[in-house]
Amino acid sequence: MRPETPTRHSLFEDAQALLVAPMFVAFAVMLLQQAGLLTGGTVGVAFLVHYLSGWPMAWVLFVANLPFYLFAWRAMGMVFTLKTFFCVGLLSLYTALLPLVVSVAWVDRLFAAVMGGFLIGVGLLMIVRHRASLGGLGVLALYLQQRRGWSAGKVQMAADAAILLAGLVIRDPLTVGLSIVGALALNLVLAANHKAGRYLGT
Repeated sequence: MRPETPTRHSLFEDAQALLVAPMFVAFAVMLLQQAGLLTGGTVGVAFLVHYLSGWPMAWVLFVANLPFYLFAWRAMGMVFTLKTFFCVGLLSLYTALLPLVVSVAWVDRLFAAVMGGFLIGVGLLMIVRHRASLGGLGVLALYLQQRRGWSAGKVQMAADAAILLAGLVIRDPLTVGLSIVGALALNLVLAANHKAGRYLGT
């Protein structure tokens, strides 16, 4: 059987994915924040800063990504960088607006960890399939892979481990342990669904 010919996403397809995917991640941020948990990546860095400073999570998410756009421009090009800036901006906006329309008075912490990981994983999967990212450490990992030959997956894994371990400074071991469960749930979604040759859209 001949393989199907990959087809590019249309502008509409890109737009709907990049509009919807940050909402999944923003809802995950709400769940994790309500449960006092952490996660990896730049979102995890934003959680650390938010918990330490009390600054609004939405603003921290936006500002934490600013230094990485230069890497994105050099490593992935203008279109990727603009899409990424758009996604991060929407994630910050959604994170600010969601509490105005949804109130989570209580959530089981294990459920928040697992569902938060699943939601971030699904959101990232949608974003990556449309040639964008949520910025930050993921972009740096791609940059180091292209310029230094380092494995992007290993760089990201090392960064996530460092972020979660840093959480021990401000959170108890149980909280960090639950956060690790959430990170595993996130990576399970990516590992099971983001494989070369299984997705034809570009």
